[in-house]
Amino acid sequence: MSSSSLPVPGKRFVIGVPYAWLLVFFFLPFLILLYISFVDMGSDIHPFKPLWDPDTGVLKLKYENYLSIFRAGEGAPLFKTLYIDAYLRSIWYALLTALLCLVVGYPFAYFIARSPASVRPALLLMVMLPFWTSFLLRVYAWKGLLSDNGVINRFMMAVGLTAEPVQMLYTNVSMLVGMTYVYLPFMVLPLYATLVKMDFRLLEAAYDLGAPPFKAFWLITVPLSRAGIIAGFMLVFIPSVGEFVIPSLLGGPENVMIGRVVWDEMFTANDWPRATALAVSMIALIVIPLAIYYHYTAEDK
Repeated sequence: MSSSSLPVPGKRFVIGVPYAWLLVFFFLPFLILLYISFVDMGSDIHPFKPLWDPDTGVLKLKYENYLSIFRAGEGAPLFKTLYIDAYLRSIWYALLTALLCLVVGYPFAYFIARSPASVRPALLLMVMLPFWTSFLLRVYAWKGLLSDNGVINRFMMAVGLTAEPVQMLYTNVSMLVGMTYVYLPFMVLPLYATLVKMDFRLLEAAYDLGAPPFKAFWLITVPLSRAGIIAGFMLVFIPSVGEFVIPSLLGGPENVMIGRVVWDEMFTANDWPRATALAVSMIALIVIPLAIYYHYTAEDK
């Protein structure tokens, strides 16, 4: 039975359950973060101090937690702070990760969509198989592959490609490799879902009309798979912006992304209001690509 044929109470239940889940596990924690971001802790280690002063009747909101994100201090240049640098660095690496996942994942998704129906489940299982293993174990496995005494360096020295270990771990490349590996399934699956529904007879018609393979692919396949490209791009980009584990384990010390900055402010500096202000700003930053995604998906409908 489709959702359109469900009675009104059934529709309300089907829609209400995920909305209740989001309300309890996202919106309420977000309100708590928003509250803490305006708290003036002072010398107290108490991030839940009341914002309302009952003696003076004044609402005490510490906007400096947000202002410090954009300016380090009075007279300092605007947008020249550690936090802005971390935001920009996170967006840059998230864009690179999404583009790498698209370059690697599109041919794989296209190959699965064009494969016989009997082998598609096995190929999709290969895509989802890494999810059966712990996320941390997979990241640590890359440390074993990329370290100076790792598998790749040992192989290159054994075959004579290099005389000494090549520095691969704790670099920009190792971090991008790890992030691309982890988030690649999030690109492949929506691309496959779009490409498998495409009528490939359109490509045959283009070939009959004299279009070369690449031109037919660019003018027919890519536009018809736009929804999958945008969905996969957003599914990779959004979590990559706030990634903390992979940059900490595989990235270099200079690759301080916003997830690590929030962690340091929360657990090292013990400045909960500043950390929550950074987290709220990051959520607001993510709303922009989400709005772009919903705009294009609404157009496709």
